[in-house]
Amino acid sequence: MAMERLEIEKLEYHLIEAIKNSDLKFLDEIIHDDLVGILPNGDIIDKHMDLASHRAGHMIVEKLIPNIEKISLIDDCVLVIITYDTKGMMLGTPIEGKFKYNRVWKKKDEKWKIISVSCLQV
Repeated sequence: MAMERLEIEKLEYHLIEAIKNSDLKFLDEIIHDDLVGILPNGDIIDKHMDLASHRAGHMIVEKLIPNIEKISLIDDCVLVIITYDTKGMMLGTPIEGKFKYNRVWKKKDEKWKIISVSCLQV
């Protein structure tokens, strides 16, 4: 269990770098094809929409400082609660502040994939 917790923590930090750099290859690998996400405004997104925003350059990250608050292992899933101190642009609109994420990882074919994410500004 401790190894899985460390593996998820490492993946979370790799995810942060992938978001900052729009690393589409890594994002495509770790996001489950059936991802369901909820944005702070209540919109629902899927994997295609998430990757499309990175591909189009709609997200510009100036600052993304993480604080992992909780990692809970539940069978073949892991729940991560993480807060980001964020600054950047999304679709031409400045964003800044703290955002709390609830992310669920599931092991599929011996690899961890993100199956669900929700976010709110705090």
